[in-house]
Amino acid sequence: MVFYLWPVATLVATVADLDAVRSVLSQPGLWRVVWFTTWQALASTVATVVVGLGPAHLVARWSFPGRRLLAAAITVPFLLPTVVVAAAFTALLPERLEHTATAIIIAHVFFNVAVVVRVVGGLWSEVPPDLTAAARTLGASPARASWGVTLPLLRPAITAAATITFLFSFTSFGVVQILGGPRHPTIEVEIARRATQLGDVTGAAVLSMMQLAILGVLVAVAARWQPRPVGMALAPVRRRVPTTRRQRAGIRAAALAAAAFVVVPLGALVVGSVRIDRRWTLVAWTGLGRPAERPGASLPLDLIGSVRTSAMIAAAATTISLVVGASAALAIASARSGGRALDVGVMLPLGTSAVTVGFGMLIAFDRAPVDWRGAPWLVPVAHSLIAIPFVVRTLLPTLRSRPAAWGDAAATLGATPTQAWWHIDVRRLGRPLVAAGGLAAAISLGEFGATTFLSRSGTETLPVVIGRLLGRAGDLPRAQAFALASMLAATTLALVISIDQLDPS
Repeated sequence: MVFYLWPVATLVATVADLDAVRSVLSQPGLWRVVWFTTWQALASTVATVVVGLGPAHLVARWSFPGRRLLAAAITVPFLLPTVVVAAAFTALLPERLEHTATAIIIAHVFFNVAVVVRVVGGLWSEVPPDLTAAARTLGASPARASWGVTLPLLRPAITAAATITFLFSFTSFGVVQILGGPRHPTIEVEIARRATQLGDVTGAAVLSMMQLAILGVLVAVAARWQPRPVGMALAPVRRRVPTTRRQRAGIRAAALAAAAFVVVPLGALVVGSVRIDRRWTLVAWTGLGRPAERPGASLPLDLIGSVRTSAMIAAAATTISLVVGASAALAIASARSGGRALDVGVMLPLGTSAVTVGFGMLIAFDRAPVDWRGAPWLVPVAHSLIAIPFVVRTLLPTLRSRPAAWGDAAATLGATPTQAWWHIDVRRLGRPLVAAGGLAAAISLGEFGATTFLSRSGTETLPVVIGRLLGRAGDLPRAQAFALASMLAATTLALVISIDQLDPS
C-alpha cells in the first residue's frame, strides 16, 4: 500500500486537473507515439506467436536428448535484462536496421518467444495424439488435421500467450529506448523523456494514467473474449521418440535452430566486446577495472562500482522479496477469508509498467517527512515490488498441493496448530524458496525501467550503465557495454540453470 498504491494514487491526483489533461492530449505528436506503441506491439505479438509455435511443438510433443536443456535455454531470453537483449541485437543486426521498428520487433520476438513455448507448450503436451490420428484416418491432410483439431484445442493457450506478449511489448522500455532511438518512441519511453529530461511531470503523469487505462481495457477485453477450454479431460501424454532417420534429422535440425535462436544473439555480445574497429582486442574488458578518476580511464563511469552496486541491490531486493513474498504466500494459502483479495493485491505491480512504478515513487516521496528519493533503500524496494508477484506464484503451488488431511493427522498426533503449520507448510518451502530467490535476483539484476528514475549519479546499476554506454559515440563505449551485458547475461543464465535444476519435472 505504501510503495505501490500511494505512488499510483499520487499519479492520479496529478492528472486531476482536466485542463492540464486536455493540454497534454491535444499535443500533435502524442497520438503518433500512441499509434506506434500499439502497432509495434501487435506486430511483435503476431511474429512471436508464429515463431514460438514451432519450438512449443518440439518441446511439448517430442522426447530427445537435451530436451530439458533446450527448454531452459529458450526460457533464458525472457529473464534476460531488456538492456542485454537490446545490446545483443545492437551487436548482431546490421547498421541499416539500427533505430528501426524492425529491430524492435525482432528483439521483442526473441524476448517473448518463451511465453509461447511455456504457455502453449504446457497445454500442447496434454492434447491426446489420438484425435489428430483419427482425423488423418478419416482422410484429413496433416495441415487440415492441425487446423481443424489441434488449433481449436490450443486456442485458449494461444490467446493467453498473445495477451501476455502484447502487454510486455506495449510496455517495453529498454529495448525500445536503445534499439528504437529518438525516432521511434513508445508511451513508456515518452514518459521517461518528459519526466527526466523535460521536467514535464504533469505530462508524464497523464501518459502514465493513459497507459494504465489502455492496459486495463485490453486486459478486460482479453478476459471477456478468452476462448473457453474444450470440454474434455486432458492429461500429460507420453512424448514421441523419433524412430526413423527422417524424424531424427528433423528433430535435430529443429533443436539446433531453436538453440541458435538463443545462442547467436548472445554470442554476438561476446564477439562485439572483443572486436573494436575491426581488430580483436581485450581492451574493453581490461578497461572495466580502471577507476574513473585515474588518468587513462576510458570512460567517466565507475564500471566496477556499478557491478558492486547491482550485487548489493539484488541481495537486498531478494531478501525483501522472499520475506514479503513468503509471508504473503503462506497467508494466501491458509486464509479462510481475504486470501483472494490479498492474492490480487500482491499481483497488482505485475500489471503496471516498471517505469510507472519508478515515476510514481519519484513524485510521491519528494516531501518531508517522506522525502525518500535519495534513500539508498528505495531502489531495492522498487525491485522487490516487481519480484514479489513471481515469488508468490512460485511458492503457492507447493502450499496448495498438500492434502488437507495432513493438518488433521498432525493434530491427532498431538501437534498444536502452530507446530502443524511450521512442519507441514513452512518446512516444505526450502527448494521453492531457493528457486524464488534466484528468480528475484535475476529480476533485480536486470531491472531498468524503475531504476532509471530512482538511481543517482555514482550509484548506477549495470543495466543503467549499459544503456548509457550504448548511447555514447565511439567503438570503445559500445564494446564495454557489450562486455558488461555479457557478464549480466552469464549471471542470468547461471541463475536460470540453477532454478531449472530444482524442478523435478
